[in-house]
Amino acid sequence: MKYFNVFLVILCLATGCREAKNPSVEVADEVEEKDHASAGAPISEGEVLGQSEMAVAYAELNPGDTLKTRFEGQVLEVCQNKGCWMRVALPEEQSVMVRFKDYGFFVPKDIAGRKVLIEGKAFVSEVSEEERRHLAEDAGQPDSLVAKITGPQTQVGFEASGVRIFP
Repeated sequence: MKYFNVFLVILCLATGCREAKNPSVEVADEVEEKDHASAGAPISEGEVLGQSEMAVAYAELNPGDTLKTRFEGQVLEVCQNKGCWMRVALPEEQSVMVRFKDYGFFVPKDIAGRKVLIEGKAFVSEVSEEERRHLAEDAGQPDSLVAKITGPQTQVGFEASGVRIFP
């Protein structure tokens, strides 16, 4: 009887530790197109803003406002520690800081220069000096440039729920 109980415990552990399959993930992988990679939630269908249209949308936002949207742009830089944020180009040498919803996914660290389609919330916020220095360090900027960062700054931001990365 003692060996039978041990056998039952081992059997329960073995069957309980199996990896659960998530059907929504499998379906997303099956329908994923060959011309891009994705991170986060699948991108929904609908209007996609270009970089110029996104710049106009940001100009109409006040600090604290949000706008749910999709837009395409070129990646300028990516966090070199984890891929936990990226900067995407806007017109006139401006850029938008893109972070990922709930820190739930990352992008590859080598996608600078590639086109992306991003879905989520656009917003305008004030970024502290400390946060600006932290981001500069994550981007791999030299200490001399990090030291020159002073004071808070109003910046445009984007919280992405999903990202599609094109070759």
